[in-house]
Amino acid sequence: MTRATSVRAVLAAAVLLVSVLITLTMSPRLGLDLQGGTRMVLQAEDSATAKADRESTDRTLEVLRRRIDSLGVSEPTLTRSGEDRIIVELPDVQDPRKAAEVIGRTAQLSFHAVRGPGPGTELEKGKAAGLTLPDEEGRPLALGPARLTGAGVKDAGASFDAQQGAGWTVALDFHKGAGRDWTRLTGEAACHPAQDERRRVAIVLDDRVISSPQVAPSVGCNVGLPSGSTQITGSFGADEARDLALLIKGGALPLPVEIVEQRTVGPTLGAAAIDASARAALIGAAATALFITFVYRLFGALAAVALAAYGVISYAALVALGVTLTLPGLAGFVLAIGMAVDANVLVFERAREEYAERTGRSLRSAMTAGFRNAWSAVADSNVTTLIAAGLLFFLGSGPVKGFGVTLAIGVLASMFSALVIARALTEIASRSRFVGDYRGVNGIARPGRVRTWLARRDPQLFRSPRRWLLISTALIAVAVLGIVVRGVNLGVEFTGGRLVEYSTSRPVDVQTARTVLAGAGFGDAEVTTAGAGDLSVRTGDLDNHEEHALRAALAEEGGHTTKVRDELIGPSLGDELRRNALIALAVAVLVQLVYLAVRFRWTFALASVAALVHDVILLVGAFAWLGRTVDGIFLAALLTVIGYSVNDSVVVFDRVRELWAKARREPVKTIANRAVVQTVPRTVNTGMGALFILAALAVLGGDSLEDFALALLIGIGVGTYSSVLTAVPVALTLEKRAKTPPPARKRASGRTSGAGAKRRDPLDNGARV
Repeated sequence: MTRATSVRAVLAAAVLLVSVLITLTMSPRLGLDLQGGTRMVLQAEDSATAKADRESTDRTLEVLRRRIDSLGVSEPTLTRSGEDRIIVELPDVQDPRKAAEVIGRTAQLSFHAVRGPGPGTELEKGKAAGLTLPDEEGRPLALGPARLTGAGVKDAGASFDAQQGAGWTVALDFHKGAGRDWTRLTGEAACHPAQDERRRVAIVLDDRVISSPQVAPSVGCNVGLPSGSTQITGSFGADEARDLALLIKGGALPLPVEIVEQRTVGPTLGAAAIDASARAALIGAAATALFITFVYRLFGALAAVALAAYGVISYAALVALGVTLTLPGLAGFVLAIGMAVDANVLVFERAREEYAERTGRSLRSAMTAGFRNAWSAVADSNVTTLIAAGLLFFLGSGPVKGFGVTLAIGVLASMFSALVIARALTEIASRSRFVGDYRGVNGIARPGRVRTWLARRDPQLFRSPRRWLLISTALIAVAVLGIVVRGVNLGVEFTGGRLVEYSTSRPVDVQTARTVLAGAGFGDAEVTTAGAGDLSVRTGDLDNHEEHALRAALAEEGGHTTKVRDELIGPSLGDELRRNALIALAVAVLVQLVYLAVRFRWTFALASVAALVHDVILLVGAFAWLGRTVDGIFLAALLTVIGYSVNDSVVVFDRVRELWAKARREPVKTIANRAVVQTVPRTVNTGMGALFILAALAVLGGDSLEDFALALLIGIGVGTYSSVLTAVPVALTLEKRAKTPPPARKRASGRTSGAGAKRRDPLDNGARV
């Protein structure tokens, strides 16, 4: 065993051991779409006294935190997003009405002297202008300026006054300075005779008089009430009194806030999504492991072991880093299992070529050459996927960010599993005489069936590149026709509005639900089925009280009605998300173009980007023809397809560059044909690995993951086609006009001054154990 192999084995064992310990001792942090709850995005707005900047938004966040803590929500999460947005996550809160009312109210509490009835009394002359507001009974009161505010309140609590018959009241305790102001205010009011309006003190919350009690006759003029014996009375119910006390105690919001996004997921839906994803992961991973074992025999089985290690390592990384695992993130974790075989397939196919091309070469040297020669394609293809993951994180929102993080961790973990764990296992196995002597066992010494069939047929795919370009153009025309004729069904996330899914105890068909909702005043509601007999209702502007009325209308027909999912997106946020989606696509294309132009020839870069745009149009067109929803989850799938498409193109052009450098005088058309024939086995085998996972997600993942899996299935199929039959013909067409010379042949790494020196693994010092 060489020193490099020993280092890899020890490193793999150490990382795997730590990952197992983390997996057994730590629990994952689940997002609200998996554990159930409500997520709100609040937009802070400028007020007359403060601007919605980073500092004032942070102060608003702290006030909200105190309010939510008083609600008794377990483990709430509040974070600032950007300069003026606050993200609030409330686990286990299924009805956001109460939370939204408490969170969103500005709670600007103030105490005023009453100057008299109605507007414009004689008593106001010569004094500072005040307010005119209706009292509890609707009669206008002329109020003086605010004498103290809610900031002076030290504590507030709701209680039921049975002895005085006042019902529910709110007791106030003022800070020392504010208490003196309160005593002075009530003392001035006590100087007016009983039943005089000026003997009242108005307590105003958010420009509404909530209580305007008379100062008791026992209170003397200029004596006033002590700060500890103040009560707010009114026609309060128990909930109203508690909410008022909570608002006063929590403090006034420095800035008014507007709910621009709200998502609610029932716990049963989240549990079902976890179970479905777990089943899809197990079945898809098992199918992928069986397939790679069937194709590459013993070495395929070792790669399957490395694949299992990859699953443990990537899961442990997610847990250790505290990444919130959302539903798209869970799907990304499952998808990355299928993509993790890509590096192994690249290495094994290169090893097969090395073994077949050089007679007398040992299995071990063929595997070493396979790892060395595949490194360039492995690195480039994974970098393109990491670029897509980074764009998802920086330009996505909500759960889409979680998908980007999960995908990035999956890519890094897959490279470690392929280049360290799988390499250590295969190097140890390749030293066995038994494995080397029996070609049917190791899976490398014999070419695969796809490679053998292609070598025998030797198809000339690019005699007429224009033929493939015409086919691609026709496909694009069909996709564009679907977009124009059928239109793109943008989700609520991009259009704004509200989408709610309900589960009823009695079955209700769509037409009946539409009739019921129209009779209840919701004639503009779009009603569709949401799978398993559930109903999906989509409307424009719909506040929480209206949603409650809508649910009650459905309950009259369907019996007990449970809200399964609830998404509310404000129109301004919908416009912003739609704009960000277009920016994300444009940036993805530009970044991939720049990266490929640096790594390859400009003709190869433009061809890869042309194939990428081709894939985007076809995928959007397919969803338009199918009438599927285009939302944030679709955007995550689309950006993943972009990475996958460029990944395939990189592998093909990497081989074209390598072969062309060795035969610079051969026509590039011949070189491209040879490169495609050599890389098709890798493309097919890698695609099959992802196909098993996505098929399992589409069938077992439920409605929440069906569109995601479908988009990736279509995208991978289209991407596999375009990387060969669109990108290569475009590159050949561009090369006819390019004056750039063929790529120079690279010097072999590790070569000494001697002409016959052999290339060596830079980590292999030749030592033996």
